[in-house]
Amino acid sequence: MMNAALKKFINRIEHYTVMALLLMMMLVIVVSTVELAIMLISDLTNPPLMLFNITELLDLFGFFFMILIGLELVETIKMYLDESKIHVEVVFLVAMIAVARKVIILDAKTQDWTTLLAVAAVILALSLGYYLFKRAHRRDKQEG
Repeated sequence: MMNAALKKFINRIEHYTVMALLLMMMLVIVVSTVELAIMLISDLTNPPLMLFNITELLDLFGFFFMILIGLELVETIKMYLDESKIHVEVVFLVAMIAVARKVIILDAKTQDWTTLLAVAAVILALSLGYYLFKRAHRRDKQEG
């Protein structure tokens, strides 16, 4: 069994590490948002004006989703700081956003059928896992 001083020291190191991760993630999100704004303005001001080609559009959508994933990770870190536990639902949401991003930027014409099958399997697995988690959580609330 750990003595109290060692446990307190480990908890403090863990807390500061999580805080450092949170600050770094926020920095990445701010810098990425500025970079996205620069990309958007650049794409809109280059001829043809106010029009995107499909590659630019897919790049922008991919960037939007990456920022959303970052924001969800920040939410996960904040919940961990508040309650010292990882929320499974938020992890599922981050994974689903990441897969949605991959599906949006994926060029199905250039991918092997096994890659498309693997992406479909990941989508099904995440959907089923999220559904089962929500169902179990709902049942626990009803019983409690």
